[in-house]
Amino acid sequence: MRVIGTAGHVDHGKSTLVRALTGIDPDRLKEEKQRQMTIDLGFAWLTLPSQEPVGIVDVPGHQDFIKNMLAGVGGIDAALFVIAADEGVMPQTREHLAILDLLEIPRGIIAMTKVDMVNDEDWLELVEADISETVAHTVLADAPIMRVSAMRGDGLPDLLASLDHMLAAAPPRPNRGRPRLPVDRVFSISGFGTIVTGTLLDGELHAGQEVEILPQRLQSRIRGLQSHKKSVVTAEPGSRTAVNLTGLSTDDLSRGSVLTTPGWLEPTQLVDVRLKLLADAPKPLRHNQEVEVFTGAIEVTGHARLLGVRQLEPGQEGWVQLRLDQRIPVVKGDHFIIRQPSPSLTIGGGVVVDPLPRRRHRRFRPELIRRLETLLAGTPEDLLLAELDRQGPRPIKALIDAVGVPTTVASTALHHLLESGDVFLLADVDGRTTPAQLGDLTKAKELVASRAGWAALLSRIKATLADYHQRTPLRIGMPRSELKSRLKLETRLLNEALQRGEHDQALVTTDTTVRLPDHRVTFTAGQQAAIDRLLARFQAEPFNTPLPRDVANTLGDDVMMALVEGGQLTLLSKDVIILNSTYADFVDWLRTYLRDHQTVNVAQVRDVFNTSRKYALALLEYTDDQRLTRRVGDERVLVE
Repeated sequence: MRVIGTAGHVDHGKSTLVRALTGIDPDRLKEEKQRQMTIDLGFAWLTLPSQEPVGIVDVPGHQDFIKNMLAGVGGIDAALFVIAADEGVMPQTREHLAILDLLEIPRGIIAMTKVDMVNDEDWLELVEADISETVAHTVLADAPIMRVSAMRGDGLPDLLASLDHMLAAAPPRPNRGRPRLPVDRVFSISGFGTIVTGTLLDGELHAGQEVEILPQRLQSRIRGLQSHKKSVVTAEPGSRTAVNLTGLSTDDLSRGSVLTTPGWLEPTQLVDVRLKLLADAPKPLRHNQEVEVFTGAIEVTGHARLLGVRQLEPGQEGWVQLRLDQRIPVVKGDHFIIRQPSPSLTIGGGVVVDPLPRRRHRRFRPELIRRLETLLAGTPEDLLLAELDRQGPRPIKALIDAVGVPTTVASTALHHLLESGDVFLLADVDGRTTPAQLGDLTKAKELVASRAGWAALLSRIKATLADYHQRTPLRIGMPRSELKSRLKLETRLLNEALQRGEHDQALVTTDTTVRLPDHRVTFTAGQQAAIDRLLARFQAEPFNTPLPRDVANTLGDDVMMALVEGGQLTLLSKDVIILNSTYADFVDWLRTYLRDHQTVNVAQVRDVFNTSRKYALALLEYTDDQRLTRRVGDERVLVE
């Protein structure tokens, strides 16, 4: 599940474009419709050409509502940056671009709207050139510029195709098992109670799950979940999610609250950050200057304590400890924006390096700066997790060799990750193996996975199976060998992944096939009628059945194989096919006969079942293959 956020100057057509793409009007407030201006966050969704569902957060462009804009762009996967062809780059164009850059939004597309209002090709080329110059050296430097008209529909199919291509190349949202939902909207529905919405980060939410609301420290339970107005049992990372909560009123909650699982996230009033001051900031950032801080959907006032310099000049980066007026829940790696309160203006932003410093720092301490630089570069645990997130499950020894830190340090860090549950052994589905039982991790061959890396691999497996089921709906499952070849996985990795997928009830496996749990073989009325007629012939003469090629000609190869894989028919050889129940009856007879007589031969089977030598031989060779019997000369004996 992906989420796109709009950005751009007021009246450049963001909401109109969203409405044209989705058929949903994101402006929900009466005042917005009266003023024809987006004031608060709007939400819509669509299905891309690849059938991937995508949520859209539509943000206001007016300078008076930048704070509302900031509440909506923190959790997006990509930006839809809107610039009107008749006006070009405007003040909030630049401010929104600066915000996207500071938040390091990883990808985006630039939509040059209202091309129907400009008939001068030279003007359009001039606007495009200005846009390219404006976005150079920002996160949108390589973003395509697409000409569109929401009113006439010009360029909309190409825009959707480009969005589809861009998001298909994006890595999956990490699932670290610690879900966070920054609340951007709170409301109630009669008969359901309190509902909060947001973009889910870092983990899954499940119906019936116990949750905590921070910083209020309120306890609740999830009554129900929705995504794009459809009920779901599980909400996945990156999805726009609505959560119906028990035991809370709308007065208890507000935009900026964070919904999560209890016991792990600690709100804080001190946050150590790496901060970049915008090059066009009106003046240097002074020590202890009052600022407004925005992260996720949170807005809080605080003061910026400069740690390594006396003041931070426009365009410079530095170490800062934010002293906030109230506690907020953040984690390492969260991005933030700062604005000066008056006149209201975005002046910088950065990334959280330490969300829980133990004390207020003294300003000019070289050892403190070294520690913060180490934290920013990443701890050994961070490096191991990043490698597993990026590469997926891999052998422990290969992981330790790949991270580029001393072996003993990496081994210790991996022990910590295994103990905390952030990393797990792929084959240990019951969680019974302790890190101590693994011994020397530098020599361990077990496959280890992070939550995000495992989720990405499972997603690839499920997508491959879904494609196979769509192309071959009459096959009960995909052959393991074909799945291995398609995904280019080593045998051990495939087997352990399928074992865990089965344990998690995400996959159904046999010795030879794999399928999705909801896949069922269904026949048309015509196919079922032909099957019923043929099976009646099989029942009438169970040991004188049609040849497999005749069955295939009557039903079709796919239908015949579906009956074999579904357990209705047993293919003894290329020339003999019988009912599964007939084979089961034969096995019961064979076991009893061999216990009484010790041996059996083809002629005896032929005579007992009044069949041909071909059928009798096929039956006994099949029981040999199944290791039920063993041939000794011309006789068969029972395998104990």
